[in-house]
Amino acid sequence: MNDMTSERIRDKVPYAITDPDRIPAKRYYDREFYDLELKNLWPRAWQMACRLEDIPEEGDYSVYRNVGKSVIVIRTGPDEIKAYDNVCRHRGVELVNNRGKAKGGFICPFHGWRWDTQGNNTFVYAKEAFAKDQMCEADLKLTELRVEVWGGCVFINHDRDAPGFRENLGVFGENMDLFKVEQLRAEWWLAATIPCNWKLAMEAFMEGYHVATTHPQLLQPGVTNRPGSARWAKIPEDFVTSSYWQTMGPDMPEEVDAKDLIDTVVMLMGRLNEGMGGMTSREEVEVVRSLRDTIELPRNTQQALVELRRQINDAIVKWYRDNGMDVADINELDRQHRATSVNFCFPHFFLLPVHGAASSYRIRPLGPEETLFELWSLKRYPKGQEPPIPPIPTPMPHDDPSWPPIPKQDYSNLPRQQRGLHAQGFEFMRLSEQMEGLISNFHRTLDKYLAREDSEKLARALRLVSGPIDVPCYDI
Repeated sequence: MNDMTSERIRDKVPYAITDPDRIPAKRYYDREFYDLELKNLWPRAWQMACRLEDIPEEGDYSVYRNVGKSVIVIRTGPDEIKAYDNVCRHRGVELVNNRGKAKGGFICPFHGWRWDTQGNNTFVYAKEAFAKDQMCEADLKLTELRVEVWGGCVFINHDRDAPGFRENLGVFGENMDLFKVEQLRAEWWLAATIPCNWKLAMEAFMEGYHVATTHPQLLQPGVTNRPGSARWAKIPEDFVTSSYWQTMGPDMPEEVDAKDLIDTVVMLMGRLNEGMGGMTSREEVEVVRSLRDTIELPRNTQQALVELRRQINDAIVKWYRDNGMDVADINELDRQHRATSVNFCFPHFFLLPVHGAASSYRIRPLGPEETLFELWSLKRYPKGQEPPIPPIPTPMPHDDPSWPPIPKQDYSNLPRQQRGLHAQGFEFMRLSEQMEGLISNFHRTLDKYLAREDSEKLARALRLVSGPIDVPCYDI
């Protein structure tokens, strides 16, 4: 970012980022900053409004609400989806709630005005009582929003001049297209209310640095975050892996036993499945378990790890295809260094695929210090065997005992962090420029929105910020 751009942003944005490694604490609770987000970010950003399975048939609609705005997303044809402001053009009543089927259109529950599914007004009760200039056909149409369908989801944008949708997807879109995420269906859908700023809720998933301390059950046996036990290290570029950084234990022996190695993998995959309730499926764990008595690996540890990943990928992909499901060739994604398991799309959407299953997050602000956090478990199903559409969840408290272990661990940190940011002596977060760069990239892109930078500048930043986690600070 050049000096002129930085100065212009500082003039327009309170608590703007002036050092990429330092995030001012007041950005997470200051009311002026939050109001600027409501004014300049959300009306101009592409937002994930619903999943396609929520509106499978013509006439099906889903209501998306965020920061005081309510939107109807409706399937108007086999391959056509539209979005409208969910408001009667008479006196502003919401036309519909939640999810349903528009049998011919929408009827305002207050005075009975009607619209068809194309947004055209079809009836005004006692129309003759209104002045003619109040009954202009174009003015009575429902206001239509920009819509894009991608990855099994519907995205909306209130701003006609916002950057294009593919630019918003950036590397995130490229990688998730290769994973064939459009084939995924929701197994379940949950929601939590968390007493923290919406940005904090997202940043908890923008780096893997926290795993060793927050999720110790996901570490290899004998590895902890204690001094001398492990290190958080960057993986060499020539080593095929799904992550850029990983928690590394003490130096491993030069040779390993194949059965011991696969037992460890099965254990860790099982803990991920149990802990997330998704991301890795039970079926995938069983496929890997079935390899134990037949797999052959080199004795050399590094060679064994590479070969084991290759054989696991092949076995899981074969299982999906043998059972009539479309899935990516994970080994090919490895070769392209595209097999990233946690991926962010600006401003509020995550996809977390490992092999054929995935988790997904959507985060929305409920106020400066309250967040709605939604979590989907996504799986692949043979055609005709898809599950019922999950019900719209009633948000649960962040500390509800029914949460799967891993979200429960993440959620437990966030209220404590929100309270800590109010400390008088805490002025800013100190980020690792290499491991926590996505947090910095996100905030500096946010500042461009808040300063109302033009679409070209926003598009350049979006192409950099939407993608995998654990990346360094980029020149946004």
